[in-house]
Amino acid sequence: MHRRSVAVFDRFLATLAVILDKAEAHCEARRIKPEVILAARLFPDMFPLTRQVQLACDFAARGTARLAGQEPKSFPDHEVSFAELKGRIAAARGYMGGFQPADFAHADTREVHFKAGGRDMVLKGDEFLSFYALPQFFFHLATAYDILRHNGVELGKRDYMGAP
Repeated sequence: MHRRSVAVFDRFLATLAVILDKAEAHCEARRIKPEVILAARLFPDMFPLTRQVQLACDFAARGTARLAGQEPKSFPDHEVSFAELKGRIAAARGYMGGFQPADFAHADTREVHFKAGGRDMVLKGDEFLSFYALPQFFFHLATAYDILRHNGVELGKRDYMGAP
């Protein structure tokens, strides 16, 4: 479970940081104010880029803690720059890095309690990871990528996958 969660979250958060570097370079090269891209959304009722990055970090960090049987750490939502978003990614990765494989003993069958949509939820760890934490994480990661791609940042599938 450690490999299926922490290793996956960590790899793709690292990729997200690289994607944000490309977005920042795009802004500099085209003289676009960073706050324009950070506030960009795909549709008016969707969250902006900044919130998509925050949520990707939250689902990774909180999902990891819950699978390890711990109460998740809270990360305040105060980022307003690419540097601060990359700092949040680094903080989430550092937090997840503090969990050891032994912390995930029996995580697949452990009951995970959490709130979703204002409701109290309980899932076994394997179901929580497969059907909640990973899909939520990848939704916000893909949406952040899509916002940047839609705004002209030159990204491709290799960027998203973190391929060498």
